[in-house]
Amino acid sequence: MLNALGKAFGQAFDPTFRRVFWLSLLASLATFIVVWLAFWLLLDLLGAFLAEWLQGADLWGPLESALLFLFDAGAVAGILITSFFLFPSVMVATMQLLLERIARAVEARHYPGAPAAREQPMTEAVLSALGLAGATLFLNLLVLPLYFIPLINVLVFFALNGYLLGREYFELVAQRRMTAEEAKALRRTRRARVFLAGVVVAFLLTIPLVNLTTPIIATAFMLHIYEGMR
Repeated sequence: MLNALGKAFGQAFDPTFRRVFWLSLLASLATFIVVWLAFWLLLDLLGAFLAEWLQGADLWGPLESALLFLFDAGAVAGILITSFFLFPSVMVATMQLLLERIARAVEARHYPGAPAAREQPMTEAVLSALGLAGATLFLNLLVLPLYFIPLINVLVFFALNGYLLGREYFELVAQRRMTAEEAKALRRTRRARVFLAGVVVAFLLTIPLVNLTTPIIATAFMLHIYEGMR
């Protein structure tokens, strides 16, 4: 497993890896710019409505100005804080759609004799990315109370996300060579190894900046795990 992880990081500066990272970054920025503009227009309308209401309430001038300032400051702070926490998730979700390029780059370098992989339809990739994001969000919200208990929170985080990420990334690379049913069957026969690989991926997600590249590294890492089994 350490060998597989070392190979994945050893290819981190591959041109394809860099290209996928920058494409994901630009797509995420474009998405946020559109969202920012939409929220800014909405907040501008709400600000105008609030200003009109305050004028009608005939408040003391300085108090009215202070309330408008607090609204504007709160709106800007809310947008910035929300963007800070959501941007990595949006970038990771965007990157999920480009992981086939990563798998091909890994195979070209380490497994040049492997037969051509099955072409994964874009719909399948989108549904897979949404499925992982949905399951991860739902299950983490379900166990949210446990995250407030010291030590238990660490165990729950790595156990839950190790399972989810191990399953998702293993089946992602396995289904390039076999049917979904065959991929699931293989994963079940090697469930401990796949789970431990998923825990490694979950750990990478906890490291700032590294977490932005986790889907790329995880795909390469899991492809090496799969090839070791195959």
